[in-house]
Amino acid sequence: LDPSLDTWDFSSPLISLWINRFYIYLGFAFGISLWICFQIVIRKQGFAASLAEAVTSLGLPVAVINLQEYDPDDHLVEEVTSKNVCAFVVATYTDGRPTESAEWFCKWLEEASSDFRFGKTYLKGMRYAVFGLGNSAYANHFNKVGKNVDKWLWMLGAHRVVARGEGDCDVVKSKHGSIEADFRVWKTKFISRLQALRKGERKPCGGNCKKGQCESSAVRSLCVPEEEPFESTSEEESGTEDHQNLNSVVDVEDLGKIMNCVKKEKREKEHQEEKSTLVRNAVKGEASERRAMITPALREALTKQGEDRQERSHFIPHHRCMETTPSLACANKCVFCWRHHTNPVGTEWRWKMDQPEMILKEAIENHQSMIKQFKGVPGVREDRFEEGMMVKHCALSLVGEPIMYPEINRFLKLLHECKISSFLVTNAQFPVEIRNLKPVTQLYVSVDASTKDSLKKIDRPLFKDFWQRFLNSLKALAAKQQRTVYRLTLVKAWNVDELQAYAELVTLGNPDFIEVKGVTYCGESSASSLTMANVPWHEEVVHFVRELVALIPNYEIACEHEHSNCLLIAHTRFKIDGEWWTWIDYNRFQELVQEYEDSGGLANFSAKDYVAKTPLWALFGASERGFDPKDTRYQRKNKSKDISGC
Repeated sequence: LDPSLDTWDFSSPLISLWINRFYIYLGFAFGISLWICFQIVIRKQGFAASLAEAVTSLGLPVAVINLQEYDPDDHLVEEVTSKNVCAFVVATYTDGRPTESAEWFCKWLEEASSDFRFGKTYLKGMRYAVFGLGNSAYANHFNKVGKNVDKWLWMLGAHRVVARGEGDCDVVKSKHGSIEADFRVWKTKFISRLQALRKGERKPCGGNCKKGQCESSAVRSLCVPEEEPFESTSEEESGTEDHQNLNSVVDVEDLGKIMNCVKKEKREKEHQEEKSTLVRNAVKGEASERRAMITPALREALTKQGEDRQERSHFIPHHRCMETTPSLACANKCVFCWRHHTNPVGTEWRWKMDQPEMILKEAIENHQSMIKQFKGVPGVREDRFEEGMMVKHCALSLVGEPIMYPEINRFLKLLHECKISSFLVTNAQFPVEIRNLKPVTQLYVSVDASTKDSLKKIDRPLFKDFWQRFLNSLKALAAKQQRTVYRLTLVKAWNVDELQAYAELVTLGNPDFIEVKGVTYCGESSASSLTMANVPWHEEVVHFVRELVALIPNYEIACEHEHSNCLLIAHTRFKIDGEWWTWIDYNRFQELVQEYEDSGGLANFSAKDYVAKTPLWALFGASERGFDPKDTRYQRKNKSKDISGC
């Protein structure tokens, strides 16, 4: 089974019988190292052996690692500071997809490139090169995987050291007569580039020169501008000319008109892009995007770090919790909003409304689809993977203001009929809707500030009477009989010095619990001035909570979740015979809510009717600090650096 590569169809399913994926790591004597990601056919004279042999001839050691066992979440960012050069040789499979062993790596890279929490500089400092393998007979998907990997790395800030190469196993259309010849040409350029880096002959180009050229003729052939678009290939690079004729003459009198025209076109383009983005988010989001989302906590729940902070204080297995929302719209523009204000805003519902049955159906399907993406991912526990396919909880906190949805009560009823518990988060701007809300498992109100001025600065509400609405929402919360929670997000230098005012708000709403968490930095945004300097350390959160508890009678610190930078304050009515009962008996809740529905709302019930005992490891002061000892905790390599609270 060793036919010529010229006869291979890289879009055929049969190719999976031979294709595998490897990393080859090479160490340079001058601190420069190289790992090469290969998706190749296992053959004696294959691409891996060819490139490994070429690099070995430079006196460099080579190590091969199976990419299927490689976790980009843990290791890829290490390439930023390691002075490595990363070369990817990837094949395109059926319908433009990567091969099975490469699916998770490509999926992770795609999500990271479009996730603002990673940012445009996440891989800044990493150097890479890409060679794609494909068949131009399949024009719609030719080398799609190679192009995507190149694009995603570029979008994350990585620097391309040599232009992307594209191999074509169609001998008629191949630029050099065969895919092997295409690879040899690219390999020669890549090896030449490595030699230059090893000798330290050039620093990265600033991008001010013409593409592929520098002032110094000695290094002219090595220059690849930092800003080079990700779409370029080695063939395009060698044949592309500068579209602007530097020798053309422009009348000085016309120069101002030309510049004004350019600026106008740029403004119109930016405006159109902004408008299109908003429309896409409003339409696509209302139709599907809002249904569910992969979160770091979900990934950790399935793999190595157990559940999220809510599981610690209320027992919510996150891999069985579907995070969604029936409404993208919101009446606030909070400075720490993870959506960076790309979602629509408004003070009333004025969008097309989807029926709650459809929203629930799509949310469950999307949750299950996301769980399936973790199949085969290194570290995923099989028992949690199976459990994750069965939704037991729903967090209505993905984005926006879910209580704005006109059919929110009907949606909640559907959840409970499916034996799915409900956790609803509101921003305290809709007191009437809170008052009319039917029982939920747990109702959260975001208390992001304790004074009118600080609330305006942090939440940036749209309502003119936002402060009165805020106070009325807390009063409406006090009338609820089921579990209620104040959710305090601490933003350093913004809202951590208003302890007495917070204590007064607690008296107003009389919540069952107060969840205090340090703000999570969500990346740079023109809509917010928030930086990492505004993220409090865990011990700072603990200090705040201690001082707050001293000001509010009948409340004590009950639970801690250090690695989420979160603590739980509970009313002493949940301390029964000296023991905390802050967790939830979900089966009992489903029984109670069913009795409520059957009686037409007459058989009401209280938060204490469905409590469960809090385990010792979740309590504040326990040595585990909120981490379940049954789970395996992975520490970062740099143990000398205190990262608690980050």
